[in-house]
Amino acid sequence: MTKKIFNSIFTVALVVLLASIGIATSFLYDYFNDSQVKQLKAELSLVADTVNEVGVEYFENFDSTVFRFTVVDTDGTVLYDTQAKPSEMDNHADREEIAEAFESGTGSSARYSSTFSEKTFYEAVRLENGDVLRISVSQLTVGALILGMLPAIIAIIFIAAAVAGILSHAMAKKVTEPLMKLDLEHPSDNSTYEELTPILTKVHKQHKQIKSQMETLRRKSDEFEQIVSSMNEGLVLLDEHGMVLSMNTAAKKIFAVKKDVKGSDFLLVDRTSKMSKAIWNALDGNHSEYTEERNGSEYQFTVNPIESDSKVLGAVILVFDISDRAFAERNRQEFTANVTHELKTPLQSIIGSAELLENGLVKPEDTARFVGNIRKEATRLVSLINDIIRLSQLDENNEPATETVELTEVAKEVVEVLTVSATKRNVELIIEGEPQTIFGVRRYIYEIIYNLCDNAIRYNVDGGKVEIKIGKDNGRAVVSVKDTGIGIAPEHQSRIFERFYRVDKSHSKETGGTGLGLSIVKHAVQYHSGKVTLESEVGKGTTVKIVF
Repeated sequence: MTKKIFNSIFTVALVVLLASIGIATSFLYDYFNDSQVKQLKAELSLVADTVNEVGVEYFENFDSTVFRFTVVDTDGTVLYDTQAKPSEMDNHADREEIAEAFESGTGSSARYSSTFSEKTFYEAVRLENGDVLRISVSQLTVGALILGMLPAIIAIIFIAAAVAGILSHAMAKKVTEPLMKLDLEHPSDNSTYEELTPILTKVHKQHKQIKSQMETLRRKSDEFEQIVSSMNEGLVLLDEHGMVLSMNTAAKKIFAVKKDVKGSDFLLVDRTSKMSKAIWNALDGNHSEYTEERNGSEYQFTVNPIESDSKVLGAVILVFDISDRAFAERNRQEFTANVTHELKTPLQSIIGSAELLENGLVKPEDTARFVGNIRKEATRLVSLINDIIRLSQLDENNEPATETVELTEVAKEVVEVLTVSATKRNVELIIEGEPQTIFGVRRYIYEIIYNLCDNAIRYNVDGGKVEIKIGKDNGRAVVSVKDTGIGIAPEHQSRIFERFYRVDKSHSKETGGTGLGLSIVKHAVQYHSGKVTLESEVGKGTTVKIVF
């Protein structure tokens, strides 16, 4: 802007200077011409009076280097000339000033030279004897005058240009300085040119509007960042070239990214062929989805295009951890297969025994044994169904009645019920500890202690012991069941709380049980927000600890 103002002022100054020189020259030249004509007329009048008295002999002693005098006869013949021989001069009857003087007494004219470098002024008057006396003087034309003065004019122009440049620079700086100091952050606080007030007012309004929009945008951006960063799902935004625009914390963890990859090609982050194909499909406007296992977890990758006005602007990658769903699906399938197997086994035994009895193929003395087998398998079947119902109730997270439960009392009830079973297997049941009270579902707590003790008896050795200890740990109620049984190998310890999981399936028929006891324990403890820990060593026994 300073440059434009400088150029404008400088140009105007030069134009004004040149125009001034031209106008002044023109006016001065005209003034000089008028003065010259007046002087000619005055000189002519004086000389004419003298010639009328003396005659042309006046010019014999006449000496003038400025004016030229010529005497012309009535027929146009030159009688006398102060600068040329009359005999060598042409007839002057056709000269404008001569003809005019013969006719009216006086005449005037002006003529340019052949090169237009000089202009000659003529004044003529008729003498008393009828002849015409003419005076003339030559002077330079405007062009010739300017050409002669050209060095001086050029010098003046250069000096004026330098002065104009200095002044233009100072003026431009002075004009723009207030503009350069404008505080556009606070437009209404500026005190500058009046003409800028409407613009500054508009800028102030726009500034407020932009500030409001920026605050809204920043707030929405912060909200988006907070939402995205707190997502359990991985989220990656890509531009139309596959470059990373944003990646949340979950995505960085899934893709094992430890540094900022914003602006990098995502295919440098994940080089798998599935992801590469999915991204290019999305950038072509298509949806892609696939599942893949990473770091021991199952993930679902969904890649969709980001479109606006039917144009693909980028892609969004969503990564869902479906490990629980996949695990639940596997568990459901295993549970269905195990339930079918566990129900089928006692039913087949019952049906086989019933068919033998029905067809009279059982000896009378063996009838009681077959009937006992039917009762035993039916009891096992009912126990299995009851355990499935209990698990179903726990899975549904129903809200049964809660109450204050004294753990020692529940443990004593369990011991009373299992005493007969323990005696048959020659296992001793022992209760230790002090009374502990918790708030929970009595039936679920009973199931926890009962199943732990039942398992401890079933998988114990002849002459073994089961110790039930009730106490406190860091202010929390604790129940532990320790046995001297066969123990559990390390590779099985993480899975024994799964439904129908058995360490030794061939031993299950001998020990009885449904394979759901520990699963019921796990779900009942989870219902009470508790924690189950297991310590076991093969051949030395197992300790299960419940912290409520």
